[in-house]
Amino acid sequence: MSKFELKLPKMGESVAEATITTWLKEVGDFIELDDAVLEIATDKVDSDVPSDVSGILVERVYEEGDVVKVGEVLAIIDTQKEESEVSRPEANKIEEPKNIEDNIIEVEAEVNEVIAQVSVSSTPVIANNEDHFYSPLVKKIAETEGITQAELDALKGTGLDGRVTKDDVLTYLEHRSKPTSKPSVDQVEAKKSETPEIHLEGATPLEVNSTDELITLSRMGKMISDHMVHSKRKASHVQSFIEVDVTNIVNWRAKVKDAFLEREGEKLTYTPIFMMAVAQAIKKYPLVNIVFDGVDQVVVKKSINLGMASALADGNLIVPVIKNAEHLNLIGMTKSVNDLALRSKQNKLKPEDVKGGTYTVTNIGGFGSVFGTPIINQPESAILAIGAIRKVPAVIETSEGDFIGIRHKMYL
Repeated sequence: MSKFELKLPKMGESVAEATITTWLKEVGDFIELDDAVLEIATDKVDSDVPSDVSGILVERVYEEGDVVKVGEVLAIIDTQKEESEVSRPEANKIEEPKNIEDNIIEVEAEVNEVIAQVSVSSTPVIANNEDHFYSPLVKKIAETEGITQAELDALKGTGLDGRVTKDDVLTYLEHRSKPTSKPSVDQVEAKKSETPEIHLEGATPLEVNSTDELITLSRMGKMISDHMVHSKRKASHVQSFIEVDVTNIVNWRAKVKDAFLEREGEKLTYTPIFMMAVAQAIKKYPLVNIVFDGVDQVVVKKSINLGMASALADGNLIVPVIKNAEHLNLIGMTKSVNDLALRSKQNKLKPEDVKGGTYTVTNIGGFGSVFGTPIINQPESAILAIGAIRKVPAVIETSEGDFIGIRHKMYL
């Protein structure tokens, strides 16, 4: 048998591990070259891991929910087996007669397998609930060390919004007194009565009626929520609004957009035009393009990597990044904007597409909003919201006097 080790690929400098969310192939399945074998999730983006070879999946090293380091083996694929072997009936195999020693060895193996299954089934299964959310790593440690759901729920977390972290669990294990004998029913009941009720700070019990619909947040929805709350706590948000006359831009785009589409094969929207303006403005005022460590140091980023808030297929938002935007002309910027927007909707973004941003632009005008107050995308220091373009009456100053005219205006 020729074994091929399918490993977790490198997904960018800042990504060191990923969580297995779904296995797409079962043991015994035939895998074609480039077939997706499993889906993974990082703190940046979700993606799948394709196979570099054709063969039969003979082993899955990790289970769903496990956290895997980059470079670790995910699965074993037998590249010498053919697809036809998958469905070959066992009845066609000719077995040699077994002697007594072979039977004894086989029985011992079956007994050991049963013991192992019983041991696994006795391991406590940790689940998220209404008041507590645990990361896959915390669940893994708890299940490995035999920490019960009640013990974990009673822990006071030091993470964001009181979330229990890996360090919290390890600290608990250091001070945990393991019982020498199985506790009695009375001891268990007494322990339950001593356990205080834990409530999230600021959480209010929900009243759910029979006509209400409960929707569980997706993993990405929870990550977005945590990221936004973290940013509001880390950075003081100060908003400033200006009204901009974009009549000349509107008229110019109306004249050139058809010829631009025919010549470049790209649809010219307002977004790349505004991105060009933002990149040039940051070149003029580089202290906008900074990262603050929260103590006493500021890093001035020399590359202008513009984040562009985009919608995913499920309605969530993600921020793919246009790298070195200051070096792009309008054609290059348009191609980058359209490519990232399309791949966002198709869930085809790669981890490197959403990292390294130094400044973010969000187009709230697409929802008809005139202006809004976005949240800074950490670890950046600023964000720009682009409002809807509207026709409004305005005062036009000329050498012959002031007049009232119709202009295209927007708020930034």
